[in-house]
Order: sequence, then C-alpha cells, then structure tokens
Amino acid sequence: MKKNELKSQVARTVRACEEKKATDISVLQLDAQASGFTDYFVLCSGGNPRQVQAIADQVDQQLSAIGVEPKHIEGKTQAEWVLMDYVDFVVHIFSESARKFYDLERLWKTATRIQLADLEKPARKPAAKKAVKRAAPAAKSSTKSPAKKAASKRAPAKRPRKSS
Repeated sequence: MKKNELKSQVARTVRACEEKKATDISVLQLDAQASGFTDYFVLCSGGNPRQVQAIADQVDQQLSAIGVEPKHIEGKTQAEWVLMDYVDFVVHIFSESARKFYDLERLWKTATRIQLADLEKPARKPAAKKAVKRAAPAAKSSTKSPAKKAASKRAPAKRPRKSS
C-alpha cells in the first residue's frame, strides 16, 4: 500500500473516532525493528460500553465506505477493548479502565506519536533533478588503427575515371 494512502486511512480512522466523541486519541507510528506486524496503532477511549461499540461501528462504517475492511475484529461484544486489525494499522478502542490497565503507550514507548495534522499533510515530492546539458557528441571517429590513418593521409584516394 502506498504511504499516502495508508496515512489517509489512519487519518480517516481518527476523524471517525472524533465523530463519536472518543477521548484521549493517539496515533503511534511503530518502529519497523520493534514491530514487523503493523505500521500504526490508533488508540482511543470511550466512556462506557455503548460508546466503545459506537466508536468501533463508526470506524468500520467510515473505512468500509472507501473499500477498506478489517482483517479481524475482537472484543466488540464485551466492549472493554475492541481491537480492529486492518493489517497496516490496528485500532484499539478501550474503556477508560482497560486503557489504564493495559497501558499500550508505555509498552510501545519506542513508537513515534503522530498528530492528525501530520497524517493529513501531503507527502513531499522528491526534488526535481536539474537537467544536465550534454555536449553534442563529437563526429564519429574512424575505427582505423593509427597506422592505417597515417597511410591514408599519405596516399591520395583513388577517384573513379569519368567515361567520356
């Protein structure tokens, strides 16, 4: 998946959480060496089980609208900790007590915290390379050896005779 596309999906997830009044939303960009299974964690909290489920439903609805479906969803019926695995990013929706207990931010302290504004920034395009003007290629040199070149300079070339 392209980096911009992934960032856009994570940003859409954060906005979906905000729409359902999720609290303490954070995005962690995981270190490639520390975690080989996903690129981002989106973490948030809901005040009660209904709100946790509503946040999960909103995330699912917003991403499904653009054709992105979770690979796996866990914990939705208990609504203490809903985990939505989208492969390149994982959404964790916690009750407030579960969030404090599991403290994923502490467990993944090497991860970089990302702001929504950073996700929505367009990626920088690589600097355009300056065109280098090349000199026109020199006239094709003869493939004759130096000895043949010298001989051809000494002897005049034979011209065909004109018939009268």
